[in-house]
Amino acid sequence: MNTRVKICGLTRVEDVKAAVASGADALGFVFYEPSPRAVSIEQVKLLARHVPAFVSVVGLFVNPSVEQVRDVLDHIPLDLLQFHGDETADFCEQFGRRWIKAVRVQDAGQIERAFAEYHSAAGLLVDAWDPARYGGTGHSFNWDLIPLERPLPLILAGGLSSDNVFRAVEQVKPWAVDVSGGVEKSKGIKDIEKISEFIKEVHRVCKID
Repeated sequence: MNTRVKICGLTRVEDVKAAVASGADALGFVFYEPSPRAVSIEQVKLLARHVPAFVSVVGLFVNPSVEQVRDVLDHIPLDLLQFHGDETADFCEQFGRRWIKAVRVQDAGQIERAFAEYHSAAGLLVDAWDPARYGGTGHSFNWDLIPLERPLPLILAGGLSSDNVFRAVEQVKPWAVDVSGGVEKSKGIKDIEKISEFIKEVHRVCKID
């Protein structure tokens, strides 16, 4: 199985172009003001012009209002919504778009419960737990907590980089991996070489399999 790659937290045209050229399957844009990677609707309107066909544009939200999500959708052709806060399944479903739900993992049972609660999602993203931050922590978690039975496509995030993503994909066998800080020079500023190396490592596992 080919593991897909999402590059998240993009803020610059050159980084969007680099991710696309390196073979990214999806690009993530953060609509959460407290994040150092936050972008405005006007920024993403510009950035999205450089995303070609068959590369997904993903909007990341953390506990947004209905109005905020609808405002973004009115201006940007998002292919997928990513909810990274404490949103309920009913909240996520109301926008008429495919969506994924992120879960900050503390125990194995939490993932299993999330599979049941968010059963109508297009995928479940598992990330490292941090009591103060909704993702983007730069930390990984114990991948042994991830169950083998997965009713939804599983997306692995949390502390991934070119140094550990080969092992992560080999062990977890996720549907996709999601990276932000692991391919950056500084928060919100991507490193072209790191993006390329990260995606090469993911594809290297797929070739071996």
